[in-house]
Amino acid sequence: MENHSLLSLTVALLGFLSPCITRLTPRVSFPMGNVNCCDTTGSPGRQLSRFSSHDVSNTTTLLLSEDGNMLYVGARDAVLALDVSHKDAVILRHKTDCPNFIRVLQFLNSTHIYACGTFAFSPRCTYINSKTLTMSLKPDEGRGRCPYDPYQRNSAIIVDGELYTGTVADYRGNRPVISRHLSEGRRVDLKLDDTLGWLEDPTFISSSFIPDEGKIYFFFSEVGREYDFIDKFIVSRVSQICMSDVGGQRTLQRRWTTFAKAQLLCQADNELPYNVIQDIDSLPPTGGAPADDTLFYGIFTSQWSVNSGKSAVCSFRLTDIKSVFSGNYKVLNRDTLQWSTRVQEKVANPGECGLHNASDNALRFVKENFLADESVRPIGRSLTMVSAEHSYSHLTVQRVQAANNRDYTVLFLLTESGYLHKTVLLQSGAHIIEEIQIFDQPQPIKSLKLSIPKGMIYVGTSEGVVRVPAANCSFYWTCPQCVLARDPFCGWDPVSRACVEASNTHTNLGQDIDRGNAEEACSSVSLTHRATFGPNKLPAGELVSVSLNEVVRLQCPAASRLSQQLWERPNTRLSSDLYLHLEDGSLSFVATPTTLGHYLCLSTENGYQQTMVIYHVKQKSSPIAQTPTSRTGHQTHPLPTTQAVARPGPWPGTGLHTSVGTWPKRTEAKEETEPTLSSRDTQATTRQLGRNLTLWTAESRQKEEEFRDGEPLLLARSPCYLKELVVVSVLLVLCLSLLITILLYVIRKRCHSRTAPQAGTPTRNSDRQTPVEQEAFRGNQFLSKCNGQVLHSGQASGLVCNGALTGSNGHLPNTPI
Repeated sequence: MENHSLLSLTVALLGFLSPCITRLTPRVSFPMGNVNCCDTTGSPGRQLSRFSSHDVSNTTTLLLSEDGNMLYVGARDAVLALDVSHKDAVILRHKTDCPNFIRVLQFLNSTHIYACGTFAFSPRCTYINSKTLTMSLKPDEGRGRCPYDPYQRNSAIIVDGELYTGTVADYRGNRPVISRHLSEGRRVDLKLDDTLGWLEDPTFISSSFIPDEGKIYFFFSEVGREYDFIDKFIVSRVSQICMSDVGGQRTLQRRWTTFAKAQLLCQADNELPYNVIQDIDSLPPTGGAPADDTLFYGIFTSQWSVNSGKSAVCSFRLTDIKSVFSGNYKVLNRDTLQWSTRVQEKVANPGECGLHNASDNALRFVKENFLADESVRPIGRSLTMVSAEHSYSHLTVQRVQAANNRDYTVLFLLTESGYLHKTVLLQSGAHIIEEIQIFDQPQPIKSLKLSIPKGMIYVGTSEGVVRVPAANCSFYWTCPQCVLARDPFCGWDPVSRACVEASNTHTNLGQDIDRGNAEEACSSVSLTHRATFGPNKLPAGELVSVSLNEVVRLQCPAASRLSQQLWERPNTRLSSDLYLHLEDGSLSFVATPTTLGHYLCLSTENGYQQTMVIYHVKQKSSPIAQTPTSRTGHQTHPLPTTQAVARPGPWPGTGLHTSVGTWPKRTEAKEETEPTLSSRDTQATTRQLGRNLTLWTAESRQKEEEFRDGEPLLLARSPCYLKELVVVSVLLVLCLSLLITILLYVIRKRCHSRTAPQAGTPTRNSDRQTPVEQEAFRGNQFLSKCNGQVLHSGQASGLVCNGALTGSNGHLPNTPI
């Protein structure tokens, strides 16, 4: 008990000690375009074939003929025969009604298919003619062969006319079984002994037949009873049975005597394990290699919250699985139902073929000791790849021989969000060559089938069947792009000057899968990937006419999602005070006499640098700017902005292209037609842009929709409003001056009215004045002055002058002289 508690604490601590995961970014991405039934359509640069029908749904069980020309599909209430021999279309040949959801679809022999469906929670099986798709009249019992629930996972495989299945045998799903059916002659149908809990609430994933071993291997996940945790701990398992097993004579009658299971441990050292298996596929050994070199690649997720949303791929070798099954086994205490490991005398070897003739004592031993003590570790005790951004659900694997005659492993991984990732495994790690969007919304059930002879991948979803070519070499138009893709399927042919599929007929192809060195691999090809600024020569480019003080934004398409954009100017450093480098790789600045001129955008990937676009920014030739008709009111105008982008257009075979310097220009009133560049000047640049602009995806598509069809891409050519600004400023100054003058006049007027007597009002003192005083008053009333101001006869003689009240003679008023 203490050991289990310590293990639980260790697992919890490993979640905090897990190292950072390297971000895996697909090099190119192809979003799904508008697709129709049976059309060869899809995203630009990636042509897909899709089959769908309004009366067919849940096409999730796929069976491919040996020659790869016919695809049989198990759907809801129907079985379909699709002709996939044509390159450009998927054609429906036959369709037959079949009970409910089809969950088992296997070739019984060369003429018939064995199919099982849920039949409204009452499973039924039938025989179908593979040529005419006609069914047998009498169905078979489907219990133990097909699940009751259409959304419950199961596994089925037919070998030598016998059906080996992993499913549940009751309505509630509480009786899991691994069984054999359709046995004939001396062989009998077998199933598991369920008295000791050989299976603990399993979820069956897949099954695989190894001919040299004569064994069937089942892969599933279940509750690990050997771990005494508070919560149920899920473990991934591999189990094996021998095809020669016929059950015991007395003990284990009609039960497996060769059943054994072991834990698949997808875990790197000092990291938290990925304990829940999602899918697994086998990779046969190369020609002449033993069967022990068979590899199994599986997708694993984790039930721990610290690894939520992450997926890992682990690979296991058959020889390691066999070694674990031939080792020690755990001992089950039948009283406490607890597992323990102790040294015990081996009465028999569990999992060994031929035990049906063993003694009852030996059979009782293998009945109680079926769980291997050791776990199957991944190759190199490390993860093949791990992704924190994508949750994978299905995979298929293929070995591809490259132009250098070396074999590379290519994984096709299906994400829950609807993308197919094509990934090559290198010594430096996994490299995602491309991602292709298969369907819009996440699907509850999917299946993935690979046709190596035809080079096609088939994806079954609830929306229909999608066919995806494994190779997409024609998308890469230049040798550097073909090499930088690091696709084992593709290589550059210097004779035809095209990226072609690598095969025995094509020799001396330019290819570098391990390093992606475009300079070395394309040494025989003349590369003009870099335009330089000479002292007396400026490169050709897209002409961009702007007005001064406009905000200019020059956009640069990325060669791939792994490339980085770099901007350059002739003999000028792009100062951060004047230029703004945006996250999408574009360059923004204000048009001034200093910032006019040539701009070159470079894309760098894996040490290779190429020119993506060249711009020549010049001032508009017409100096006349429009002025507003009314100067009244207060108006605000947006800051004029000019954007220059590389416009997408049709490329032969891909749906993309970029043209530099040859776009049409719009002519405005009183503005000269801007010159365009000759094709000779832009030929080198155009070939560099070509179809290597592999990232014109949903993001660039949104930017493209901002422009009108058929119009130039120099947007927002607004006139300069400097003249209007000056006029408004002068008017504002004049208004303020007039307002201040009026205010001063009013203040002075009020000051006079407070201190002066009313005009024309005689006083009593004037009547009493002597003749001498009256004469003096009359002599001074015309020219009395105070602080330089003239007072007339109608005004009072007493004034406030320099802060003092005085009379006409300099004395206080009414004071005798």
